[in-house]
Amino acid sequence: MAIIGGGPAGLMAAEVVSAAGLQVDLYDTMPSLGRKFLLAGKGGLNLTHAEPYHDFLARYGERQAELTPLLAAFGPEALRAWVHGLGVETFVGSSGRVFPTQMKAAPLLRAWLHRLRAAGVRMHVRHRWLGLDHDGKLRLATPQGECRRQADALLLALGGGSWARLGSDGAWVELLAAQGVEVAPLRPANCGFEVAWSDHFRQRFAGVPLKGIALAHGGPDGRWEGRRGELMITEHGIEGGLVYAVAAPLRDTIEANGHALLRLDLAPDRSLERLRDELARPRGKLSLANHLRKRAGIEGVKAGLLRECLAVECLADPAQLAAAIKVLPLRLNATRPLDEAISTAGGVRFEALDERLMVRALPGLFCAGEMLDWEAPTGGYLLTACFASGRAAGEGVVAWLRGRAAE
Repeated sequence: MAIIGGGPAGLMAAEVVSAAGLQVDLYDTMPSLGRKFLLAGKGGLNLTHAEPYHDFLARYGERQAELTPLLAAFGPEALRAWVHGLGVETFVGSSGRVFPTQMKAAPLLRAWLHRLRAAGVRMHVRHRWLGLDHDGKLRLATPQGECRRQADALLLALGGGSWARLGSDGAWVELLAAQGVEVAPLRPANCGFEVAWSDHFRQRFAGVPLKGIALAHGGPDGRWEGRRGELMITEHGIEGGLVYAVAAPLRDTIEANGHALLRLDLAPDRSLERLRDELARPRGKLSLANHLRKRAGIEGVKAGLLRECLAVECLADPAQLAAAIKVLPLRLNATRPLDEAISTAGGVRFEALDERLMVRALPGLFCAGEMLDWEAPTGGYLLTACFASGRAAGEGVVAWLRGRAAE
């Protein structure tokens, strides 16, 4: 059988199928396997999360029901045990995130590829999938030209549509749609957002982190939710972990209304009353900048944001200024482009698949990983579901081929 895609989902499927005694040919368009996986581990590979299982499942939002069976079979604890089996130890960080002790993806990937090769998996790099010909054969672009390969079963693990330079460019969408496979449009997830900064603010603060804040956002349903953390000011707007955690409802709101609104609390440890009283104290010879720093602990990029977003008369009024420090509205006009996103939403709809992750309309074709129609925040949830879906699809391939052999 053939697997297209050498990321976590494709490699996990290859492990399952080869362990069942079946020959696996794995193809990837890049010069080496696991390129995006390696990039994910550049700053510390966040494999999964150790929070209570019920809370873990809730991170998958609208697709929780479809992913629950996959995660029940291969969830956070099973994933950690599997990593340990490769000789890589893990630890739980203070936030509940799980990392390899070396904080890197490369040692894990090397051990994994060594085990797969020992199991007989044949790996073919610089092979780009071009679809299926009229006889159902795989069309592959190689350095030597186009070739065709026959496969008893085909498993696609082609990733989403972000970070095209690492191989996941979403080109498969049109190929599958042409075969009648139902695909939800790809959209950015865990992404940055655009804000219409002034030239002055952009030039001074792009690349500066905004720390020690709280953020509240309104979803399409009109409810407001809040959380604390930090984000990064960029040339085009904002990005970072605090933003990624709420990216999905913000994106959906922009799609529905043309914009989304954030409320920033620049001093979450100070009450409105305290700020109002402190800022109402006489300034004397203090400049506004020094008054904000001394009385409210506001300086640097936080002070810059207030000047960026507020009218002069508001800055001069202690009551209005205190209120703005606690609830500073920030308008988001668009998501950043899909290729910049950490991950993508959309993909092959679960309704087009059976319980084995096989395409109902095309028996023998299976799909796994980020190319399925689901999304999750960063924090280990993305990788865990990719591993779990690859394992489930691999088991589906084995069951389907054995069923055919028994007929």
